[in-house]
Amino acid sequence: MPDPIVAILATLDSKGEEARCACEALRRAGAVPRLVDTSCRPHAAPGDYLPAGRLAGEAGRRWEELAPMERGAAADVIIAGGRKVLSAWFREGELAGVLGLGGANGANIACGIMRALPPLLPKVMVSPVAATAAVQWFVAESDIAMFPSIGDFSLNRFTRAIIESASLAAAAMARGWATRSGAAEKKIPLVGVSSFGGTAACVNRVEARLREAGFEVILFHASGPGGRALESLARLGELAGVVDVTTHEMTDLLVGGVYSAGEGRLRGAGEAGIPQVVVPGALDHANFWAGQVPEAYRGRAFFRYNPQNLLMRTNEEEFEALGRMVAERLNAAKGPFAVLIPKRGYSEHTKRAAHDLEGRPVGPWLQPEADAAFARSLRAHLKRGRAEELDLHINDPAFADACADAFLEMARAGAGAPAGGEGG
Repeated sequence: MPDPIVAILATLDSKGEEARCACEALRRAGAVPRLVDTSCRPHAAPGDYLPAGRLAGEAGRRWEELAPMERGAAADVIIAGGRKVLSAWFREGELAGVLGLGGANGANIACGIMRALPPLLPKVMVSPVAATAAVQWFVAESDIAMFPSIGDFSLNRFTRAIIESASLAAAAMARGWATRSGAAEKKIPLVGVSSFGGTAACVNRVEARLREAGFEVILFHASGPGGRALESLARLGELAGVVDVTTHEMTDLLVGGVYSAGEGRLRGAGEAGIPQVVVPGALDHANFWAGQVPEAYRGRAFFRYNPQNLLMRTNEEEFEALGRMVAERLNAAKGPFAVLIPKRGYSEHTKRAAHDLEGRPVGPWLQPEADAAFARSLRAHLKRGRAEELDLHINDPAFADACADAFLEMARAGAGAPAGGEGG
């Protein structure tokens, strides 16, 4: 097998020495480096590399036009061009991995390019931003491995060792990718299931039922990036269906919580036309970081989930809005769906008490009257499909079985079930 090709993304007007260090490390590891300049300003750095002017040209601009532009706008041009170039290399079988080097702006460009590449293609980013809370925005729904550089970019014994380690990792992953890509794989239908601690019993039983039926299962943690990844993989055709047990991110989208997956949530699977089972799992709360609850919500009911997370109880007005939001997204779905609603509670937290921000009890977490507003609103706005309320708690085994049965029925009807299993 030929040595794998690894693209190196770096702004050579400022990171040339670091990029050459990575090239040397990749060569020692048996990979072929292909250096790509992502600079937003014209320069004349020495060496053999693909100039950023080529990326600008792929995006329909001249490199010289970028100099007077705002940094963000110039970066967008380089990202657009870089996506075209690297995607073409991938399609031609000339790319087995990507390694990015840079600070905040360099990471924005490199990660912006990497996020457009197929899942599982090795992607590695070395940057000081890898040690910050902003890392979630650089990685987003992708599978980029982030290496904190400890120091900012200038070569010394620490940063050199980290760049070399990241290069060795990228080379090893690229070789593994090339090996896997060359082997024939049996395609088992993959089903996405959204998960959370408060819905774990339901998720675990659904997962077991689907595996028994011959499906492969991928769980998506409903904390923002998980929901974005679910919708992205559905759009890419990687999923055969979704059992969306934990649609919790919709609540955070509505109230501005920290676990929002953005406006794309509950849209990707519908656009892909794959079967969906949708459950209001953990819609009974939003997430805020401790000490950062917006002033408008300070009088509400809460539960401290851990030292970092405060859960705010969803009220009736919010449930009405959530029912409308879910219905509108499902109305646009191209494939079959079923909404199953557990009348006895949407999460494990129904067994706990709610408190105010000072920790004083304010009543039970279980609030059937507020929860019921979701079902009323959903029915009022849903134009088609199945919506059913079950007199069960979300974590009752019977409810999980109902979710699995509903999905398997749709999979059988659409011939999307694996042969030989329960769904065959």
